[in-house]
Amino acid sequence: MNYCKVFFFILIGTFIQAQNNHLLLEKNLITNIEDTPIYNYLTEDIAGTRHWKESFKFMDSIKIYAISYLSDGLKVNGFLVMPKQTGTYPCIIYNRGGNRDFGALKIAQAAIFLGEVAKEGYVVIASQYRGNAGSEGQEEFGGKDVNDVTILPEVLEEIEEADTQRIGMYGWSRGGMMTYIALTKMNNIKAAVVGGAISDSFSTIKDRPGMETGVLAELIPDYEENKDIELNKRSAVKWADTFSKHVPILMLHGNADWRVKPEQSLNLALEFEKYRIPYRLIIFEGGDHGITEYRQEVKNQVINWFDRYLKHNEPLPNMEYHGK
Repeated sequence: MNYCKVFFFILIGTFIQAQNNHLLLEKNLITNIEDTPIYNYLTEDIAGTRHWKESFKFMDSIKIYAISYLSDGLKVNGFLVMPKQTGTYPCIIYNRGGNRDFGALKIAQAAIFLGEVAKEGYVVIASQYRGNAGSEGQEEFGGKDVNDVTILPEVLEEIEEADTQRIGMYGWSRGGMMTYIALTKMNNIKAAVVGGAISDSFSTIKDRPGMETGVLAELIPDYEENKDIELNKRSAVKWADTFSKHVPILMLHGNADWRVKPEQSLNLALEFEKYRIPYRLIIFEGGDHGITEYRQEVKNQVINWFDRYLKHNEPLPNMEYHGK
């Protein structure tokens, strides 16, 4: 009888420990899109009834979840978007831009931006980063909050529909910087896309002094004492040699982008050239920070890149100098 009791308590203890080891804390399906301000933008009135506009009919094919997960013991919030159709799908980790509330993801972005990727047959997961949108902790604009990104493949392991052997990463602006840093810390990303990405924080504060006083100095711990060290950590152009030669990177930038000058991507591309990192750089003439003037072309380029390397398992490009 005593042996039975001991076995019982061991079994219960093991079960509780397994439960506690879960990283995904909450996964709540969003079912009230019609109650959000974005609903009227997504729909149109036809004979007194609201219907999805043609370009948003994909909303019927996706599921949107608000999630929270553990990162360094902190509860961090985010979104998860995937196709409704049963199956397993390659995954994309999306890294948002901005800082604090500026750039924080709303249901609108989950529905439109993440949904447009998910509808193509992907499980898309996105973090708000620690300290934002109800998340615990304090964001560091590319410091320890990068851990909120690098832990996401483990979170995806708890998503039944996620094929974690096929994960891509996609970031814009500050999210592009987060992507660059994360890529040097991970070995489970197969392809990446960045847009308007910060790759030289020294240039950023030179071009936009307000970014230093209003963002970096406020968010980065001990910034004034360690300024050069911290800026270097957030400047991929300084450590391009640390990137994997097995992860192709698509770089997108508008040459009329005032927030992150296109020179940042151009200069990083030259570094990638030096170290033979597989990349493709597309500069859009007259494109702003979001390359909004070429929205459809950007979408096509992003999906095509991920389809090539995540769905079709296309071989890596031959980066050795060759040809006649």
